Amino acid sequence: MRRTLTRLALLVLGAASLPACANGYDGDRRGHGNDRDSVNVQLGPRPFFLVEEMSDGPLKKRLQHCAARRDDYKPTLFSIGHRGAPLLFPEHTKESYEAAARTGAGIVECDVTFTKDKELVCRHAQNDLHTTTNILSTPLANKCIKPFTPAQFDAAGTLVAPAAAECRTSELTLAEFKTLRGKMDAFNPRGRTVAEYQAGTANWRTDIHAGPTSGTLLTLKEAIALFKKLGVKMTPELKSPSVAMPFDGFSQAAYAQKMIDEHKAAGVQPRDLWPQSFDINDVLYWVRNEPAYGRQAVYLDDANVVADLPTAEQLKAYRAAGIRIVAPPLFALLTADTSGNLLPSPYARDAKAAGLDIITWTLERSGILADGGNGFYFQTFDSAIKREGDVFRVLDVLAEQVGVLGVFSDWPATTSFYANCTGQK
Repeated sequence: MRRTLTRLALLVLGAASLPACANGYDGDRRGHGNDRDSVNVQLGPRPFFLVEEMSDGPLKKRLQHCAARRDDYKPTLFSIGHRGAPLLFPEHTKESYEAAARTGAGIVECDVTFTKDKELVCRHAQNDLHTTTNILSTPLANKCIKPFTPAQFDAAGTLVAPAAAECRTSELTLAEFKTLRGKMDAFNPRGRTVAEYQAGTANWRTDIHAGPTSGTLLTLKEAIALFKKLGVKMTPELKSPSVAMPFDGFSQAAYAQKMIDEHKAAGVQPRDLWPQSFDINDVLYWVRNEPAYGRQAVYLDDANVVADLPTAEQLKAYRAAGIRIVAPPLFALLTADTSGNLLPSPYARDAKAAGLDIITWTLERSGILADGGNGFYFQTFDSAIKREGDVFRVLDVLAEQVGVLGVFSDWPATTSFYANCTGQK
């Protein structure tokens, strides 16, 4: 969910801006359609492990009480499957999406890009096939824009040049894309062979669900059909192309429209769809040209550090332009005081004051928390994170003090458990 964009587009909205109106989350946070509410949500042991890992206090007691008395956990829109459930399953695969639904995610994400023949498929980036699929070990490797080059070392064994490759969906037809298998997103920069390069999965993830007969890649149409069968709502993200647009006559506007059209053709109602983009022009396109679906369009914030975040005035301009929902990374919403308490950030207060709803990303993506140095997502409040169970402190402040609509997670069971136990819808 990361790309660089400019906010200068807001400077020219002026009279073209749409009038402000009520917040866009439609309030229907229960009904999922189909038979989803009858599905037996299976959380597995991790949420319960995390509860026991918490420091003693009222929240721990509340969650322990819930864990002891409940066995009827339900899907929840508060829990959003980020790329499916990629803590344990290859991202954007059938198996990952099914795991997200089974662990209680009420909304699941398909990141959308396109193939050489302009068909929409689910991949986190147009140019990530070399790290998320087995392409380098197939004959299709010869279609990669940058073939695999092995790592180079000097006589002392010091790495001189890391292994590298780049393979794009836009270099493959849909038929070719469908022959690939998803794997855990990882690479080994010290790899001397393709096999070594395609290894590198973090030790807090697993390759156990990434075998040669799993990792099923999906088109957007197939993902929509699967999501409808699972009874989950949908949050497709229009990914920034790696190729120049228009691509063989396929414009950015046509790309943005096609993503909506495929949901419309499948009968997906506007209330069940949260289209996303890091490009404000995509979001404004939906607001203006597909107002029913644009009502829940999500503007993703690509800030890398606090200094990159929009000001209060910029947030007000988003709302005036018709944008109703923003989705910044976790660090944008939280801060910590000297006593180790987690608090809403200035950005969180400014966004709410501007009349914007908030979704955030991404939980369960930072590995072991207790060892400190938890990186990008925790950068503004890492000093307050001491235990694995602190993930529930994070969720509690996001839900009760910031008031987020939902939280993307790489393992939705954790967020689903919290939501079920605290009354989040």
